[in-house]
Amino acid sequence: MGMQELQPGQEFGDGATLLAANPDATTINIEDTGETSKHQPRPRGSSGREEDEELLGNNDSDETELLAGQKKSSPFWTFEYYQTFFDVDTHQVFDRIKGSLLPVPGKNFVRLYVRSNPDLYGPFWICATLVFAIAISGNLSNFLIHLGEKTYHYVPEFQKVSIAATIIYAYAWLVPLALWGFLMWRNSKVMNIVSYSFLEIVCVYGYSLFIYIPTAVLWIIPQRVVRWVLVMIALGISGSVLAMTFWPAVREDNRRVALATIVTIVLLHVLLSVGCLAYFFDAPEMDHLPTTTATPNQTVVAAKSS
Repeated sequence: MGMQELQPGQEFGDGATLLAANPDATTINIEDTGETSKHQPRPRGSSGREEDEELLGNNDSDETELLAGQKKSSPFWTFEYYQTFFDVDTHQVFDRIKGSLLPVPGKNFVRLYVRSNPDLYGPFWICATLVFAIAISGNLSNFLIHLGEKTYHYVPEFQKVSIAATIIYAYAWLVPLALWGFLMWRNSKVMNIVSYSFLEIVCVYGYSLFIYIPTAVLWIIPQRVVRWVLVMIALGISGSVLAMTFWPAVREDNRRVALATIVTIVLLHVLLSVGCLAYFFDAPEMDHLPTTTATPNQTVVAAKSS
């Protein structure tokens, strides 16, 4: 049976009519591959793995690598190399600060706010502001506690600025460095562990410290109970940001190792908070007695009495 040639303007008939004319014809059913893939059953255990990838941000890793490959990397000794770490706008900074103040269970801070463009601008200025907030508030708190005492002579303690800077910046850089090295080491031992970059970890730690800026200002209130309530609130908010961020990265590891990692992260954060409160605000202050010198009249009176 010969094939019928179709003219350019000729329309195809109904499918049933064609099959009736040629019952032996082979029919091909063309469907949208995308629709077909939607109805295919997922392999067992895929939902949990996809959830882990969503929490860790692995779904965007390929796109991030492609975008990073398109950017021209400058040598590390040039200004352009470090300029990329501060390439962030005000909206992104405010959005990340809001994310650190309002942690949502099940939402990863790195994936939602940091992974697209990690920066050092926010962490640097947050740490700098926190240093001056702690130092100035500590001096004001000391002044208000001894206000009205006749034997007290107020002397500004400028060394608190350097001490606070050393503590805050050492915590914001050395702890992320140690955590980054630990995650890289565990990644070589356990294949399922996904390690964050050092810049992402620094970014998380820097923004998690923002809650302590208003807390340090409120620590001026000369009530120890109020201060400890404030530090517990700040610990709960910032500690939950750290725990919810790094738990998805270590939970595939050995159970004891994963729990020990999270406990260590939280304990170091508690040590920073309690240490700053105890040293700069609740430390017993020595009264600075004014130096008294004997006047000539007092000397004469003392000589006559003798």
